Amino acid sequence: MDSRDARDHSIRRRRQCVECGHRVTTRERLEEALPTVIKKDGSRQPFDSSRILRGLEIACRKRPVEVQVLERMVLEVEQWAGTGGERELASSAIGERIMHILRSVDPVAYIRFVSVYQSFSTIVEFSELLETMEKAENVDYAGQRQLFGESESE
Repeated sequence: MDSRDARDHSIRRRRQCVECGHRVTTRERLEEALPTVIKKDGSRQPFDSSRILRGLEIACRKRPVEVQVLERMVLEVEQWAGTGGERELASSAIGERIMHILRSVDPVAYIRFVSVYQSFSTIVEFSELLETMEKAENVDYAGQRQLFGESESE
């Protein structure tokens, strides 16, 4: 009867049974050729976006991050993995991509994710991460583009 594109890149179809007239709505998603994930131990698994969502939910537990934001992040990682053109992708590359996205969403969730992902063994390693993040926040990106000091440009 009717087909429409939904916001989540799926197709919503409205169908009707020819015999009884019963109407049904279905959602269809294009199946992308996602790469196989190579784990740290060398084993290979199919790409599973539900695992990414589960990890993000754990990192964002009791944080003001909405489920829609997490789902959008998962879609972004999935699209990144699917459009890279590679048949195999290291789990570390996926983790780096998640960290990159999560850092801009919620710094506390980012630290939680990194602490599990990087598996810190000492407090010193963890504090070094915090120092690095603090330095990155204090960088004046506009100031970095100046090739010459104030006195030389006048």
